[in-house]
Amino acid sequence: MSSTDPRNRLLQLAEARGVSLAGLSAFIGRNASYFQQYVRKGSPRKLEETDRRKLAAFFGVAESELGAPEEISPVPAAVTPATQRNASHVPVPRLPLDASAGQGAVVGDEVPVDTIFFSTRWLRAHGFDPGFLSAISVVGDSMEPVLRDGDDILVDQRPRPLSDGIHVVRVGESLLVKRVQTGPAGRVVLESANPAYRPIELPIDELQVIGRVVWKGGRL
Repeated sequence: MSSTDPRNRLLQLAEARGVSLAGLSAFIGRNASYFQQYVRKGSPRKLEETDRRKLAAFFGVAESELGAPEEISPVPAAVTPATQRNASHVPVPRLPLDASAGQGAVVGDEVPVDTIFFSTRWLRAHGFDPGFLSAISVVGDSMEPVLRDGDDILVDQRPRPLSDGIHVVRVGESLLVKRVQTGPAGRVVLESANPAYRPIELPIDELQVIGRVVWKGGRL
């Protein structure tokens, strides 16, 4: 076992990358206080193997730095080409979900299928915490020309008060990408960019805001 305290090492890595413990918790699919409890109170006593592996890949370090036996990762990941890439770029999970710019896509399994790499400098310049980011695809034409069918969008899932802007929202079992406008007391309006689609007004308690859309990418 490495002599490095994995809790202190996790704090060092998070600080160097500019990622909060809450963001890291969200990144591995845990509640926001998971790594606070791990670092401050020693619970859990050690990281689960799958969580440790994901963190090691994210930071580009050997798993032994996070508490794994040395034989699991004898060569520090920092010397590999992939780690050199991670030093300047952050992997953001790409989820197998389609945010419908139309009638609504049924929510499926939220296990990442791959990653999209973003510049660490660019993310920091815009104040984004990688642990709260995910990428999904747009389906449908209701947000054209702003968002087109097949575009990838970057969704910032940091908790924040609801404000006007383009968001990914869950209504029932459907996932939508719409421009959210605050309406009369206790209600919101979901607007499409395409004038062929009428606005949707509904009680705010029937809406779950997944996150704000902060970037898009797609084919020309």
